[in-house]
Amino acid sequence: MPKLAAEQLAAHMRTSRENYPEPGLCPVRNVLDQLAGKWSVLILTALSEKPFRFGELKREIGDISQRMLTQTLRDLQASGLVERTVFPTTPPSVEYRLSPLGQSFMVPLATLVDWAFTNMPAITEARAEFAEAA
Repeated sequence: MPKLAAEQLAAHMRTSRENYPEPGLCPVRNVLDQLAGKWSVLILTALSEKPFRFGELKREIGDISQRMLTQTLRDLQASGLVERTVFPTTPPSVEYRLSPLGQSFMVPLATLVDWAFTNMPAITEARAEFAEAA
């Protein structure tokens, strides 16, 4: 890890411990609780391409249940990352899109996704070696 990145992370953790003695109030934990789940990342990534209606988004992601998609969209909306628009049609149609805050998350998320693609072979190899040794 570059020295500057390690120093920045250490400084953030010190600040967090000093300013947020209650672990649940830590901004990093708070944000990661919402954004680190695979469904949140997949939904946000899909919405980065274009707005989706619920059924389209479910088909785009594929293996998510209707209940999990509904709950995750509500959580993302509550956190201000996703906007929900209801159109006055019969029946009403609903569209989901990234909010400006959600759009701002795409830069760090793209970095994480790039890292995952670059390092997946090494991770797969490490997992196989670990399994053999176990």
